[in-house]
Amino acid sequence: MSEPYRTVADEATTRFVVSGSEFVGHVRPVGSVDAAETFVATVREEYDDATHNVPAYRVREGGADGGIFLREYSNDDGEPSTSAGKPALSVLEKRGLENVAVVVTRYYGGTNLGVGGLVRAYSRAASEAVESAGVRERRPHDRLVVTTTYDDSGTVRGVIESEGYDFDAEYAEEVGFEVRVPVAEREAFCDRLRSATGGRVGIERGR
Repeated sequence: MSEPYRTVADEATTRFVVSGSEFVGHVRPVGSVDAAETFVATVREEYDDATHNVPAYRVREGGADGGIFLREYSNDDGEPSTSAGKPALSVLEKRGLENVAVVVTRYYGGTNLGVGGLVRAYSRAASEAVESAGVRERRPHDRLVVTTTYDDSGTVRGVIESEGYDFDAEYAEEVGFEVRVPVAEREAFCDRLRSATGGRVGIERGR
């Protein structure tokens, strides 16, 4: 999964009222399952007086074999089965969005909406939040930790800067560079570093 993917461009919150019930849609781009869970927990804490806080997310996650798979999650949070979380998740699926989390908050207004009404309301809340946030294309990245001697550090830094990658440098006994590299370009970049330093460079996957 090194090809570009679609996600939301920013965080957004939208709201509307149906038959007295207020629905608040929250959405945020996330980089991991932990980040998605943190976002869900934050919304639940902020809206702890709500009747329901319904989460859904689709997140790219690394497997034990070094591959990447897509993890999907939703929960009805007390609403009738499949009437809330699944409709919110379906919005993300139909739009082909990844690395995104949504939470739909509901304040019950005294009128039962029925399963069909709930499906429409939760779908609308997720959809409007996504529309407000906007959609953009991103390329998946790896974090690489590159270590080298002081003698070769200028060469390594020059290679990184020539590629235009974001990086942080740390100067200790050795020089370490933490670099964000597009997955599709990772092997070519590593080969270039090794060639430029005669193999005198350490390269590891960052966390």
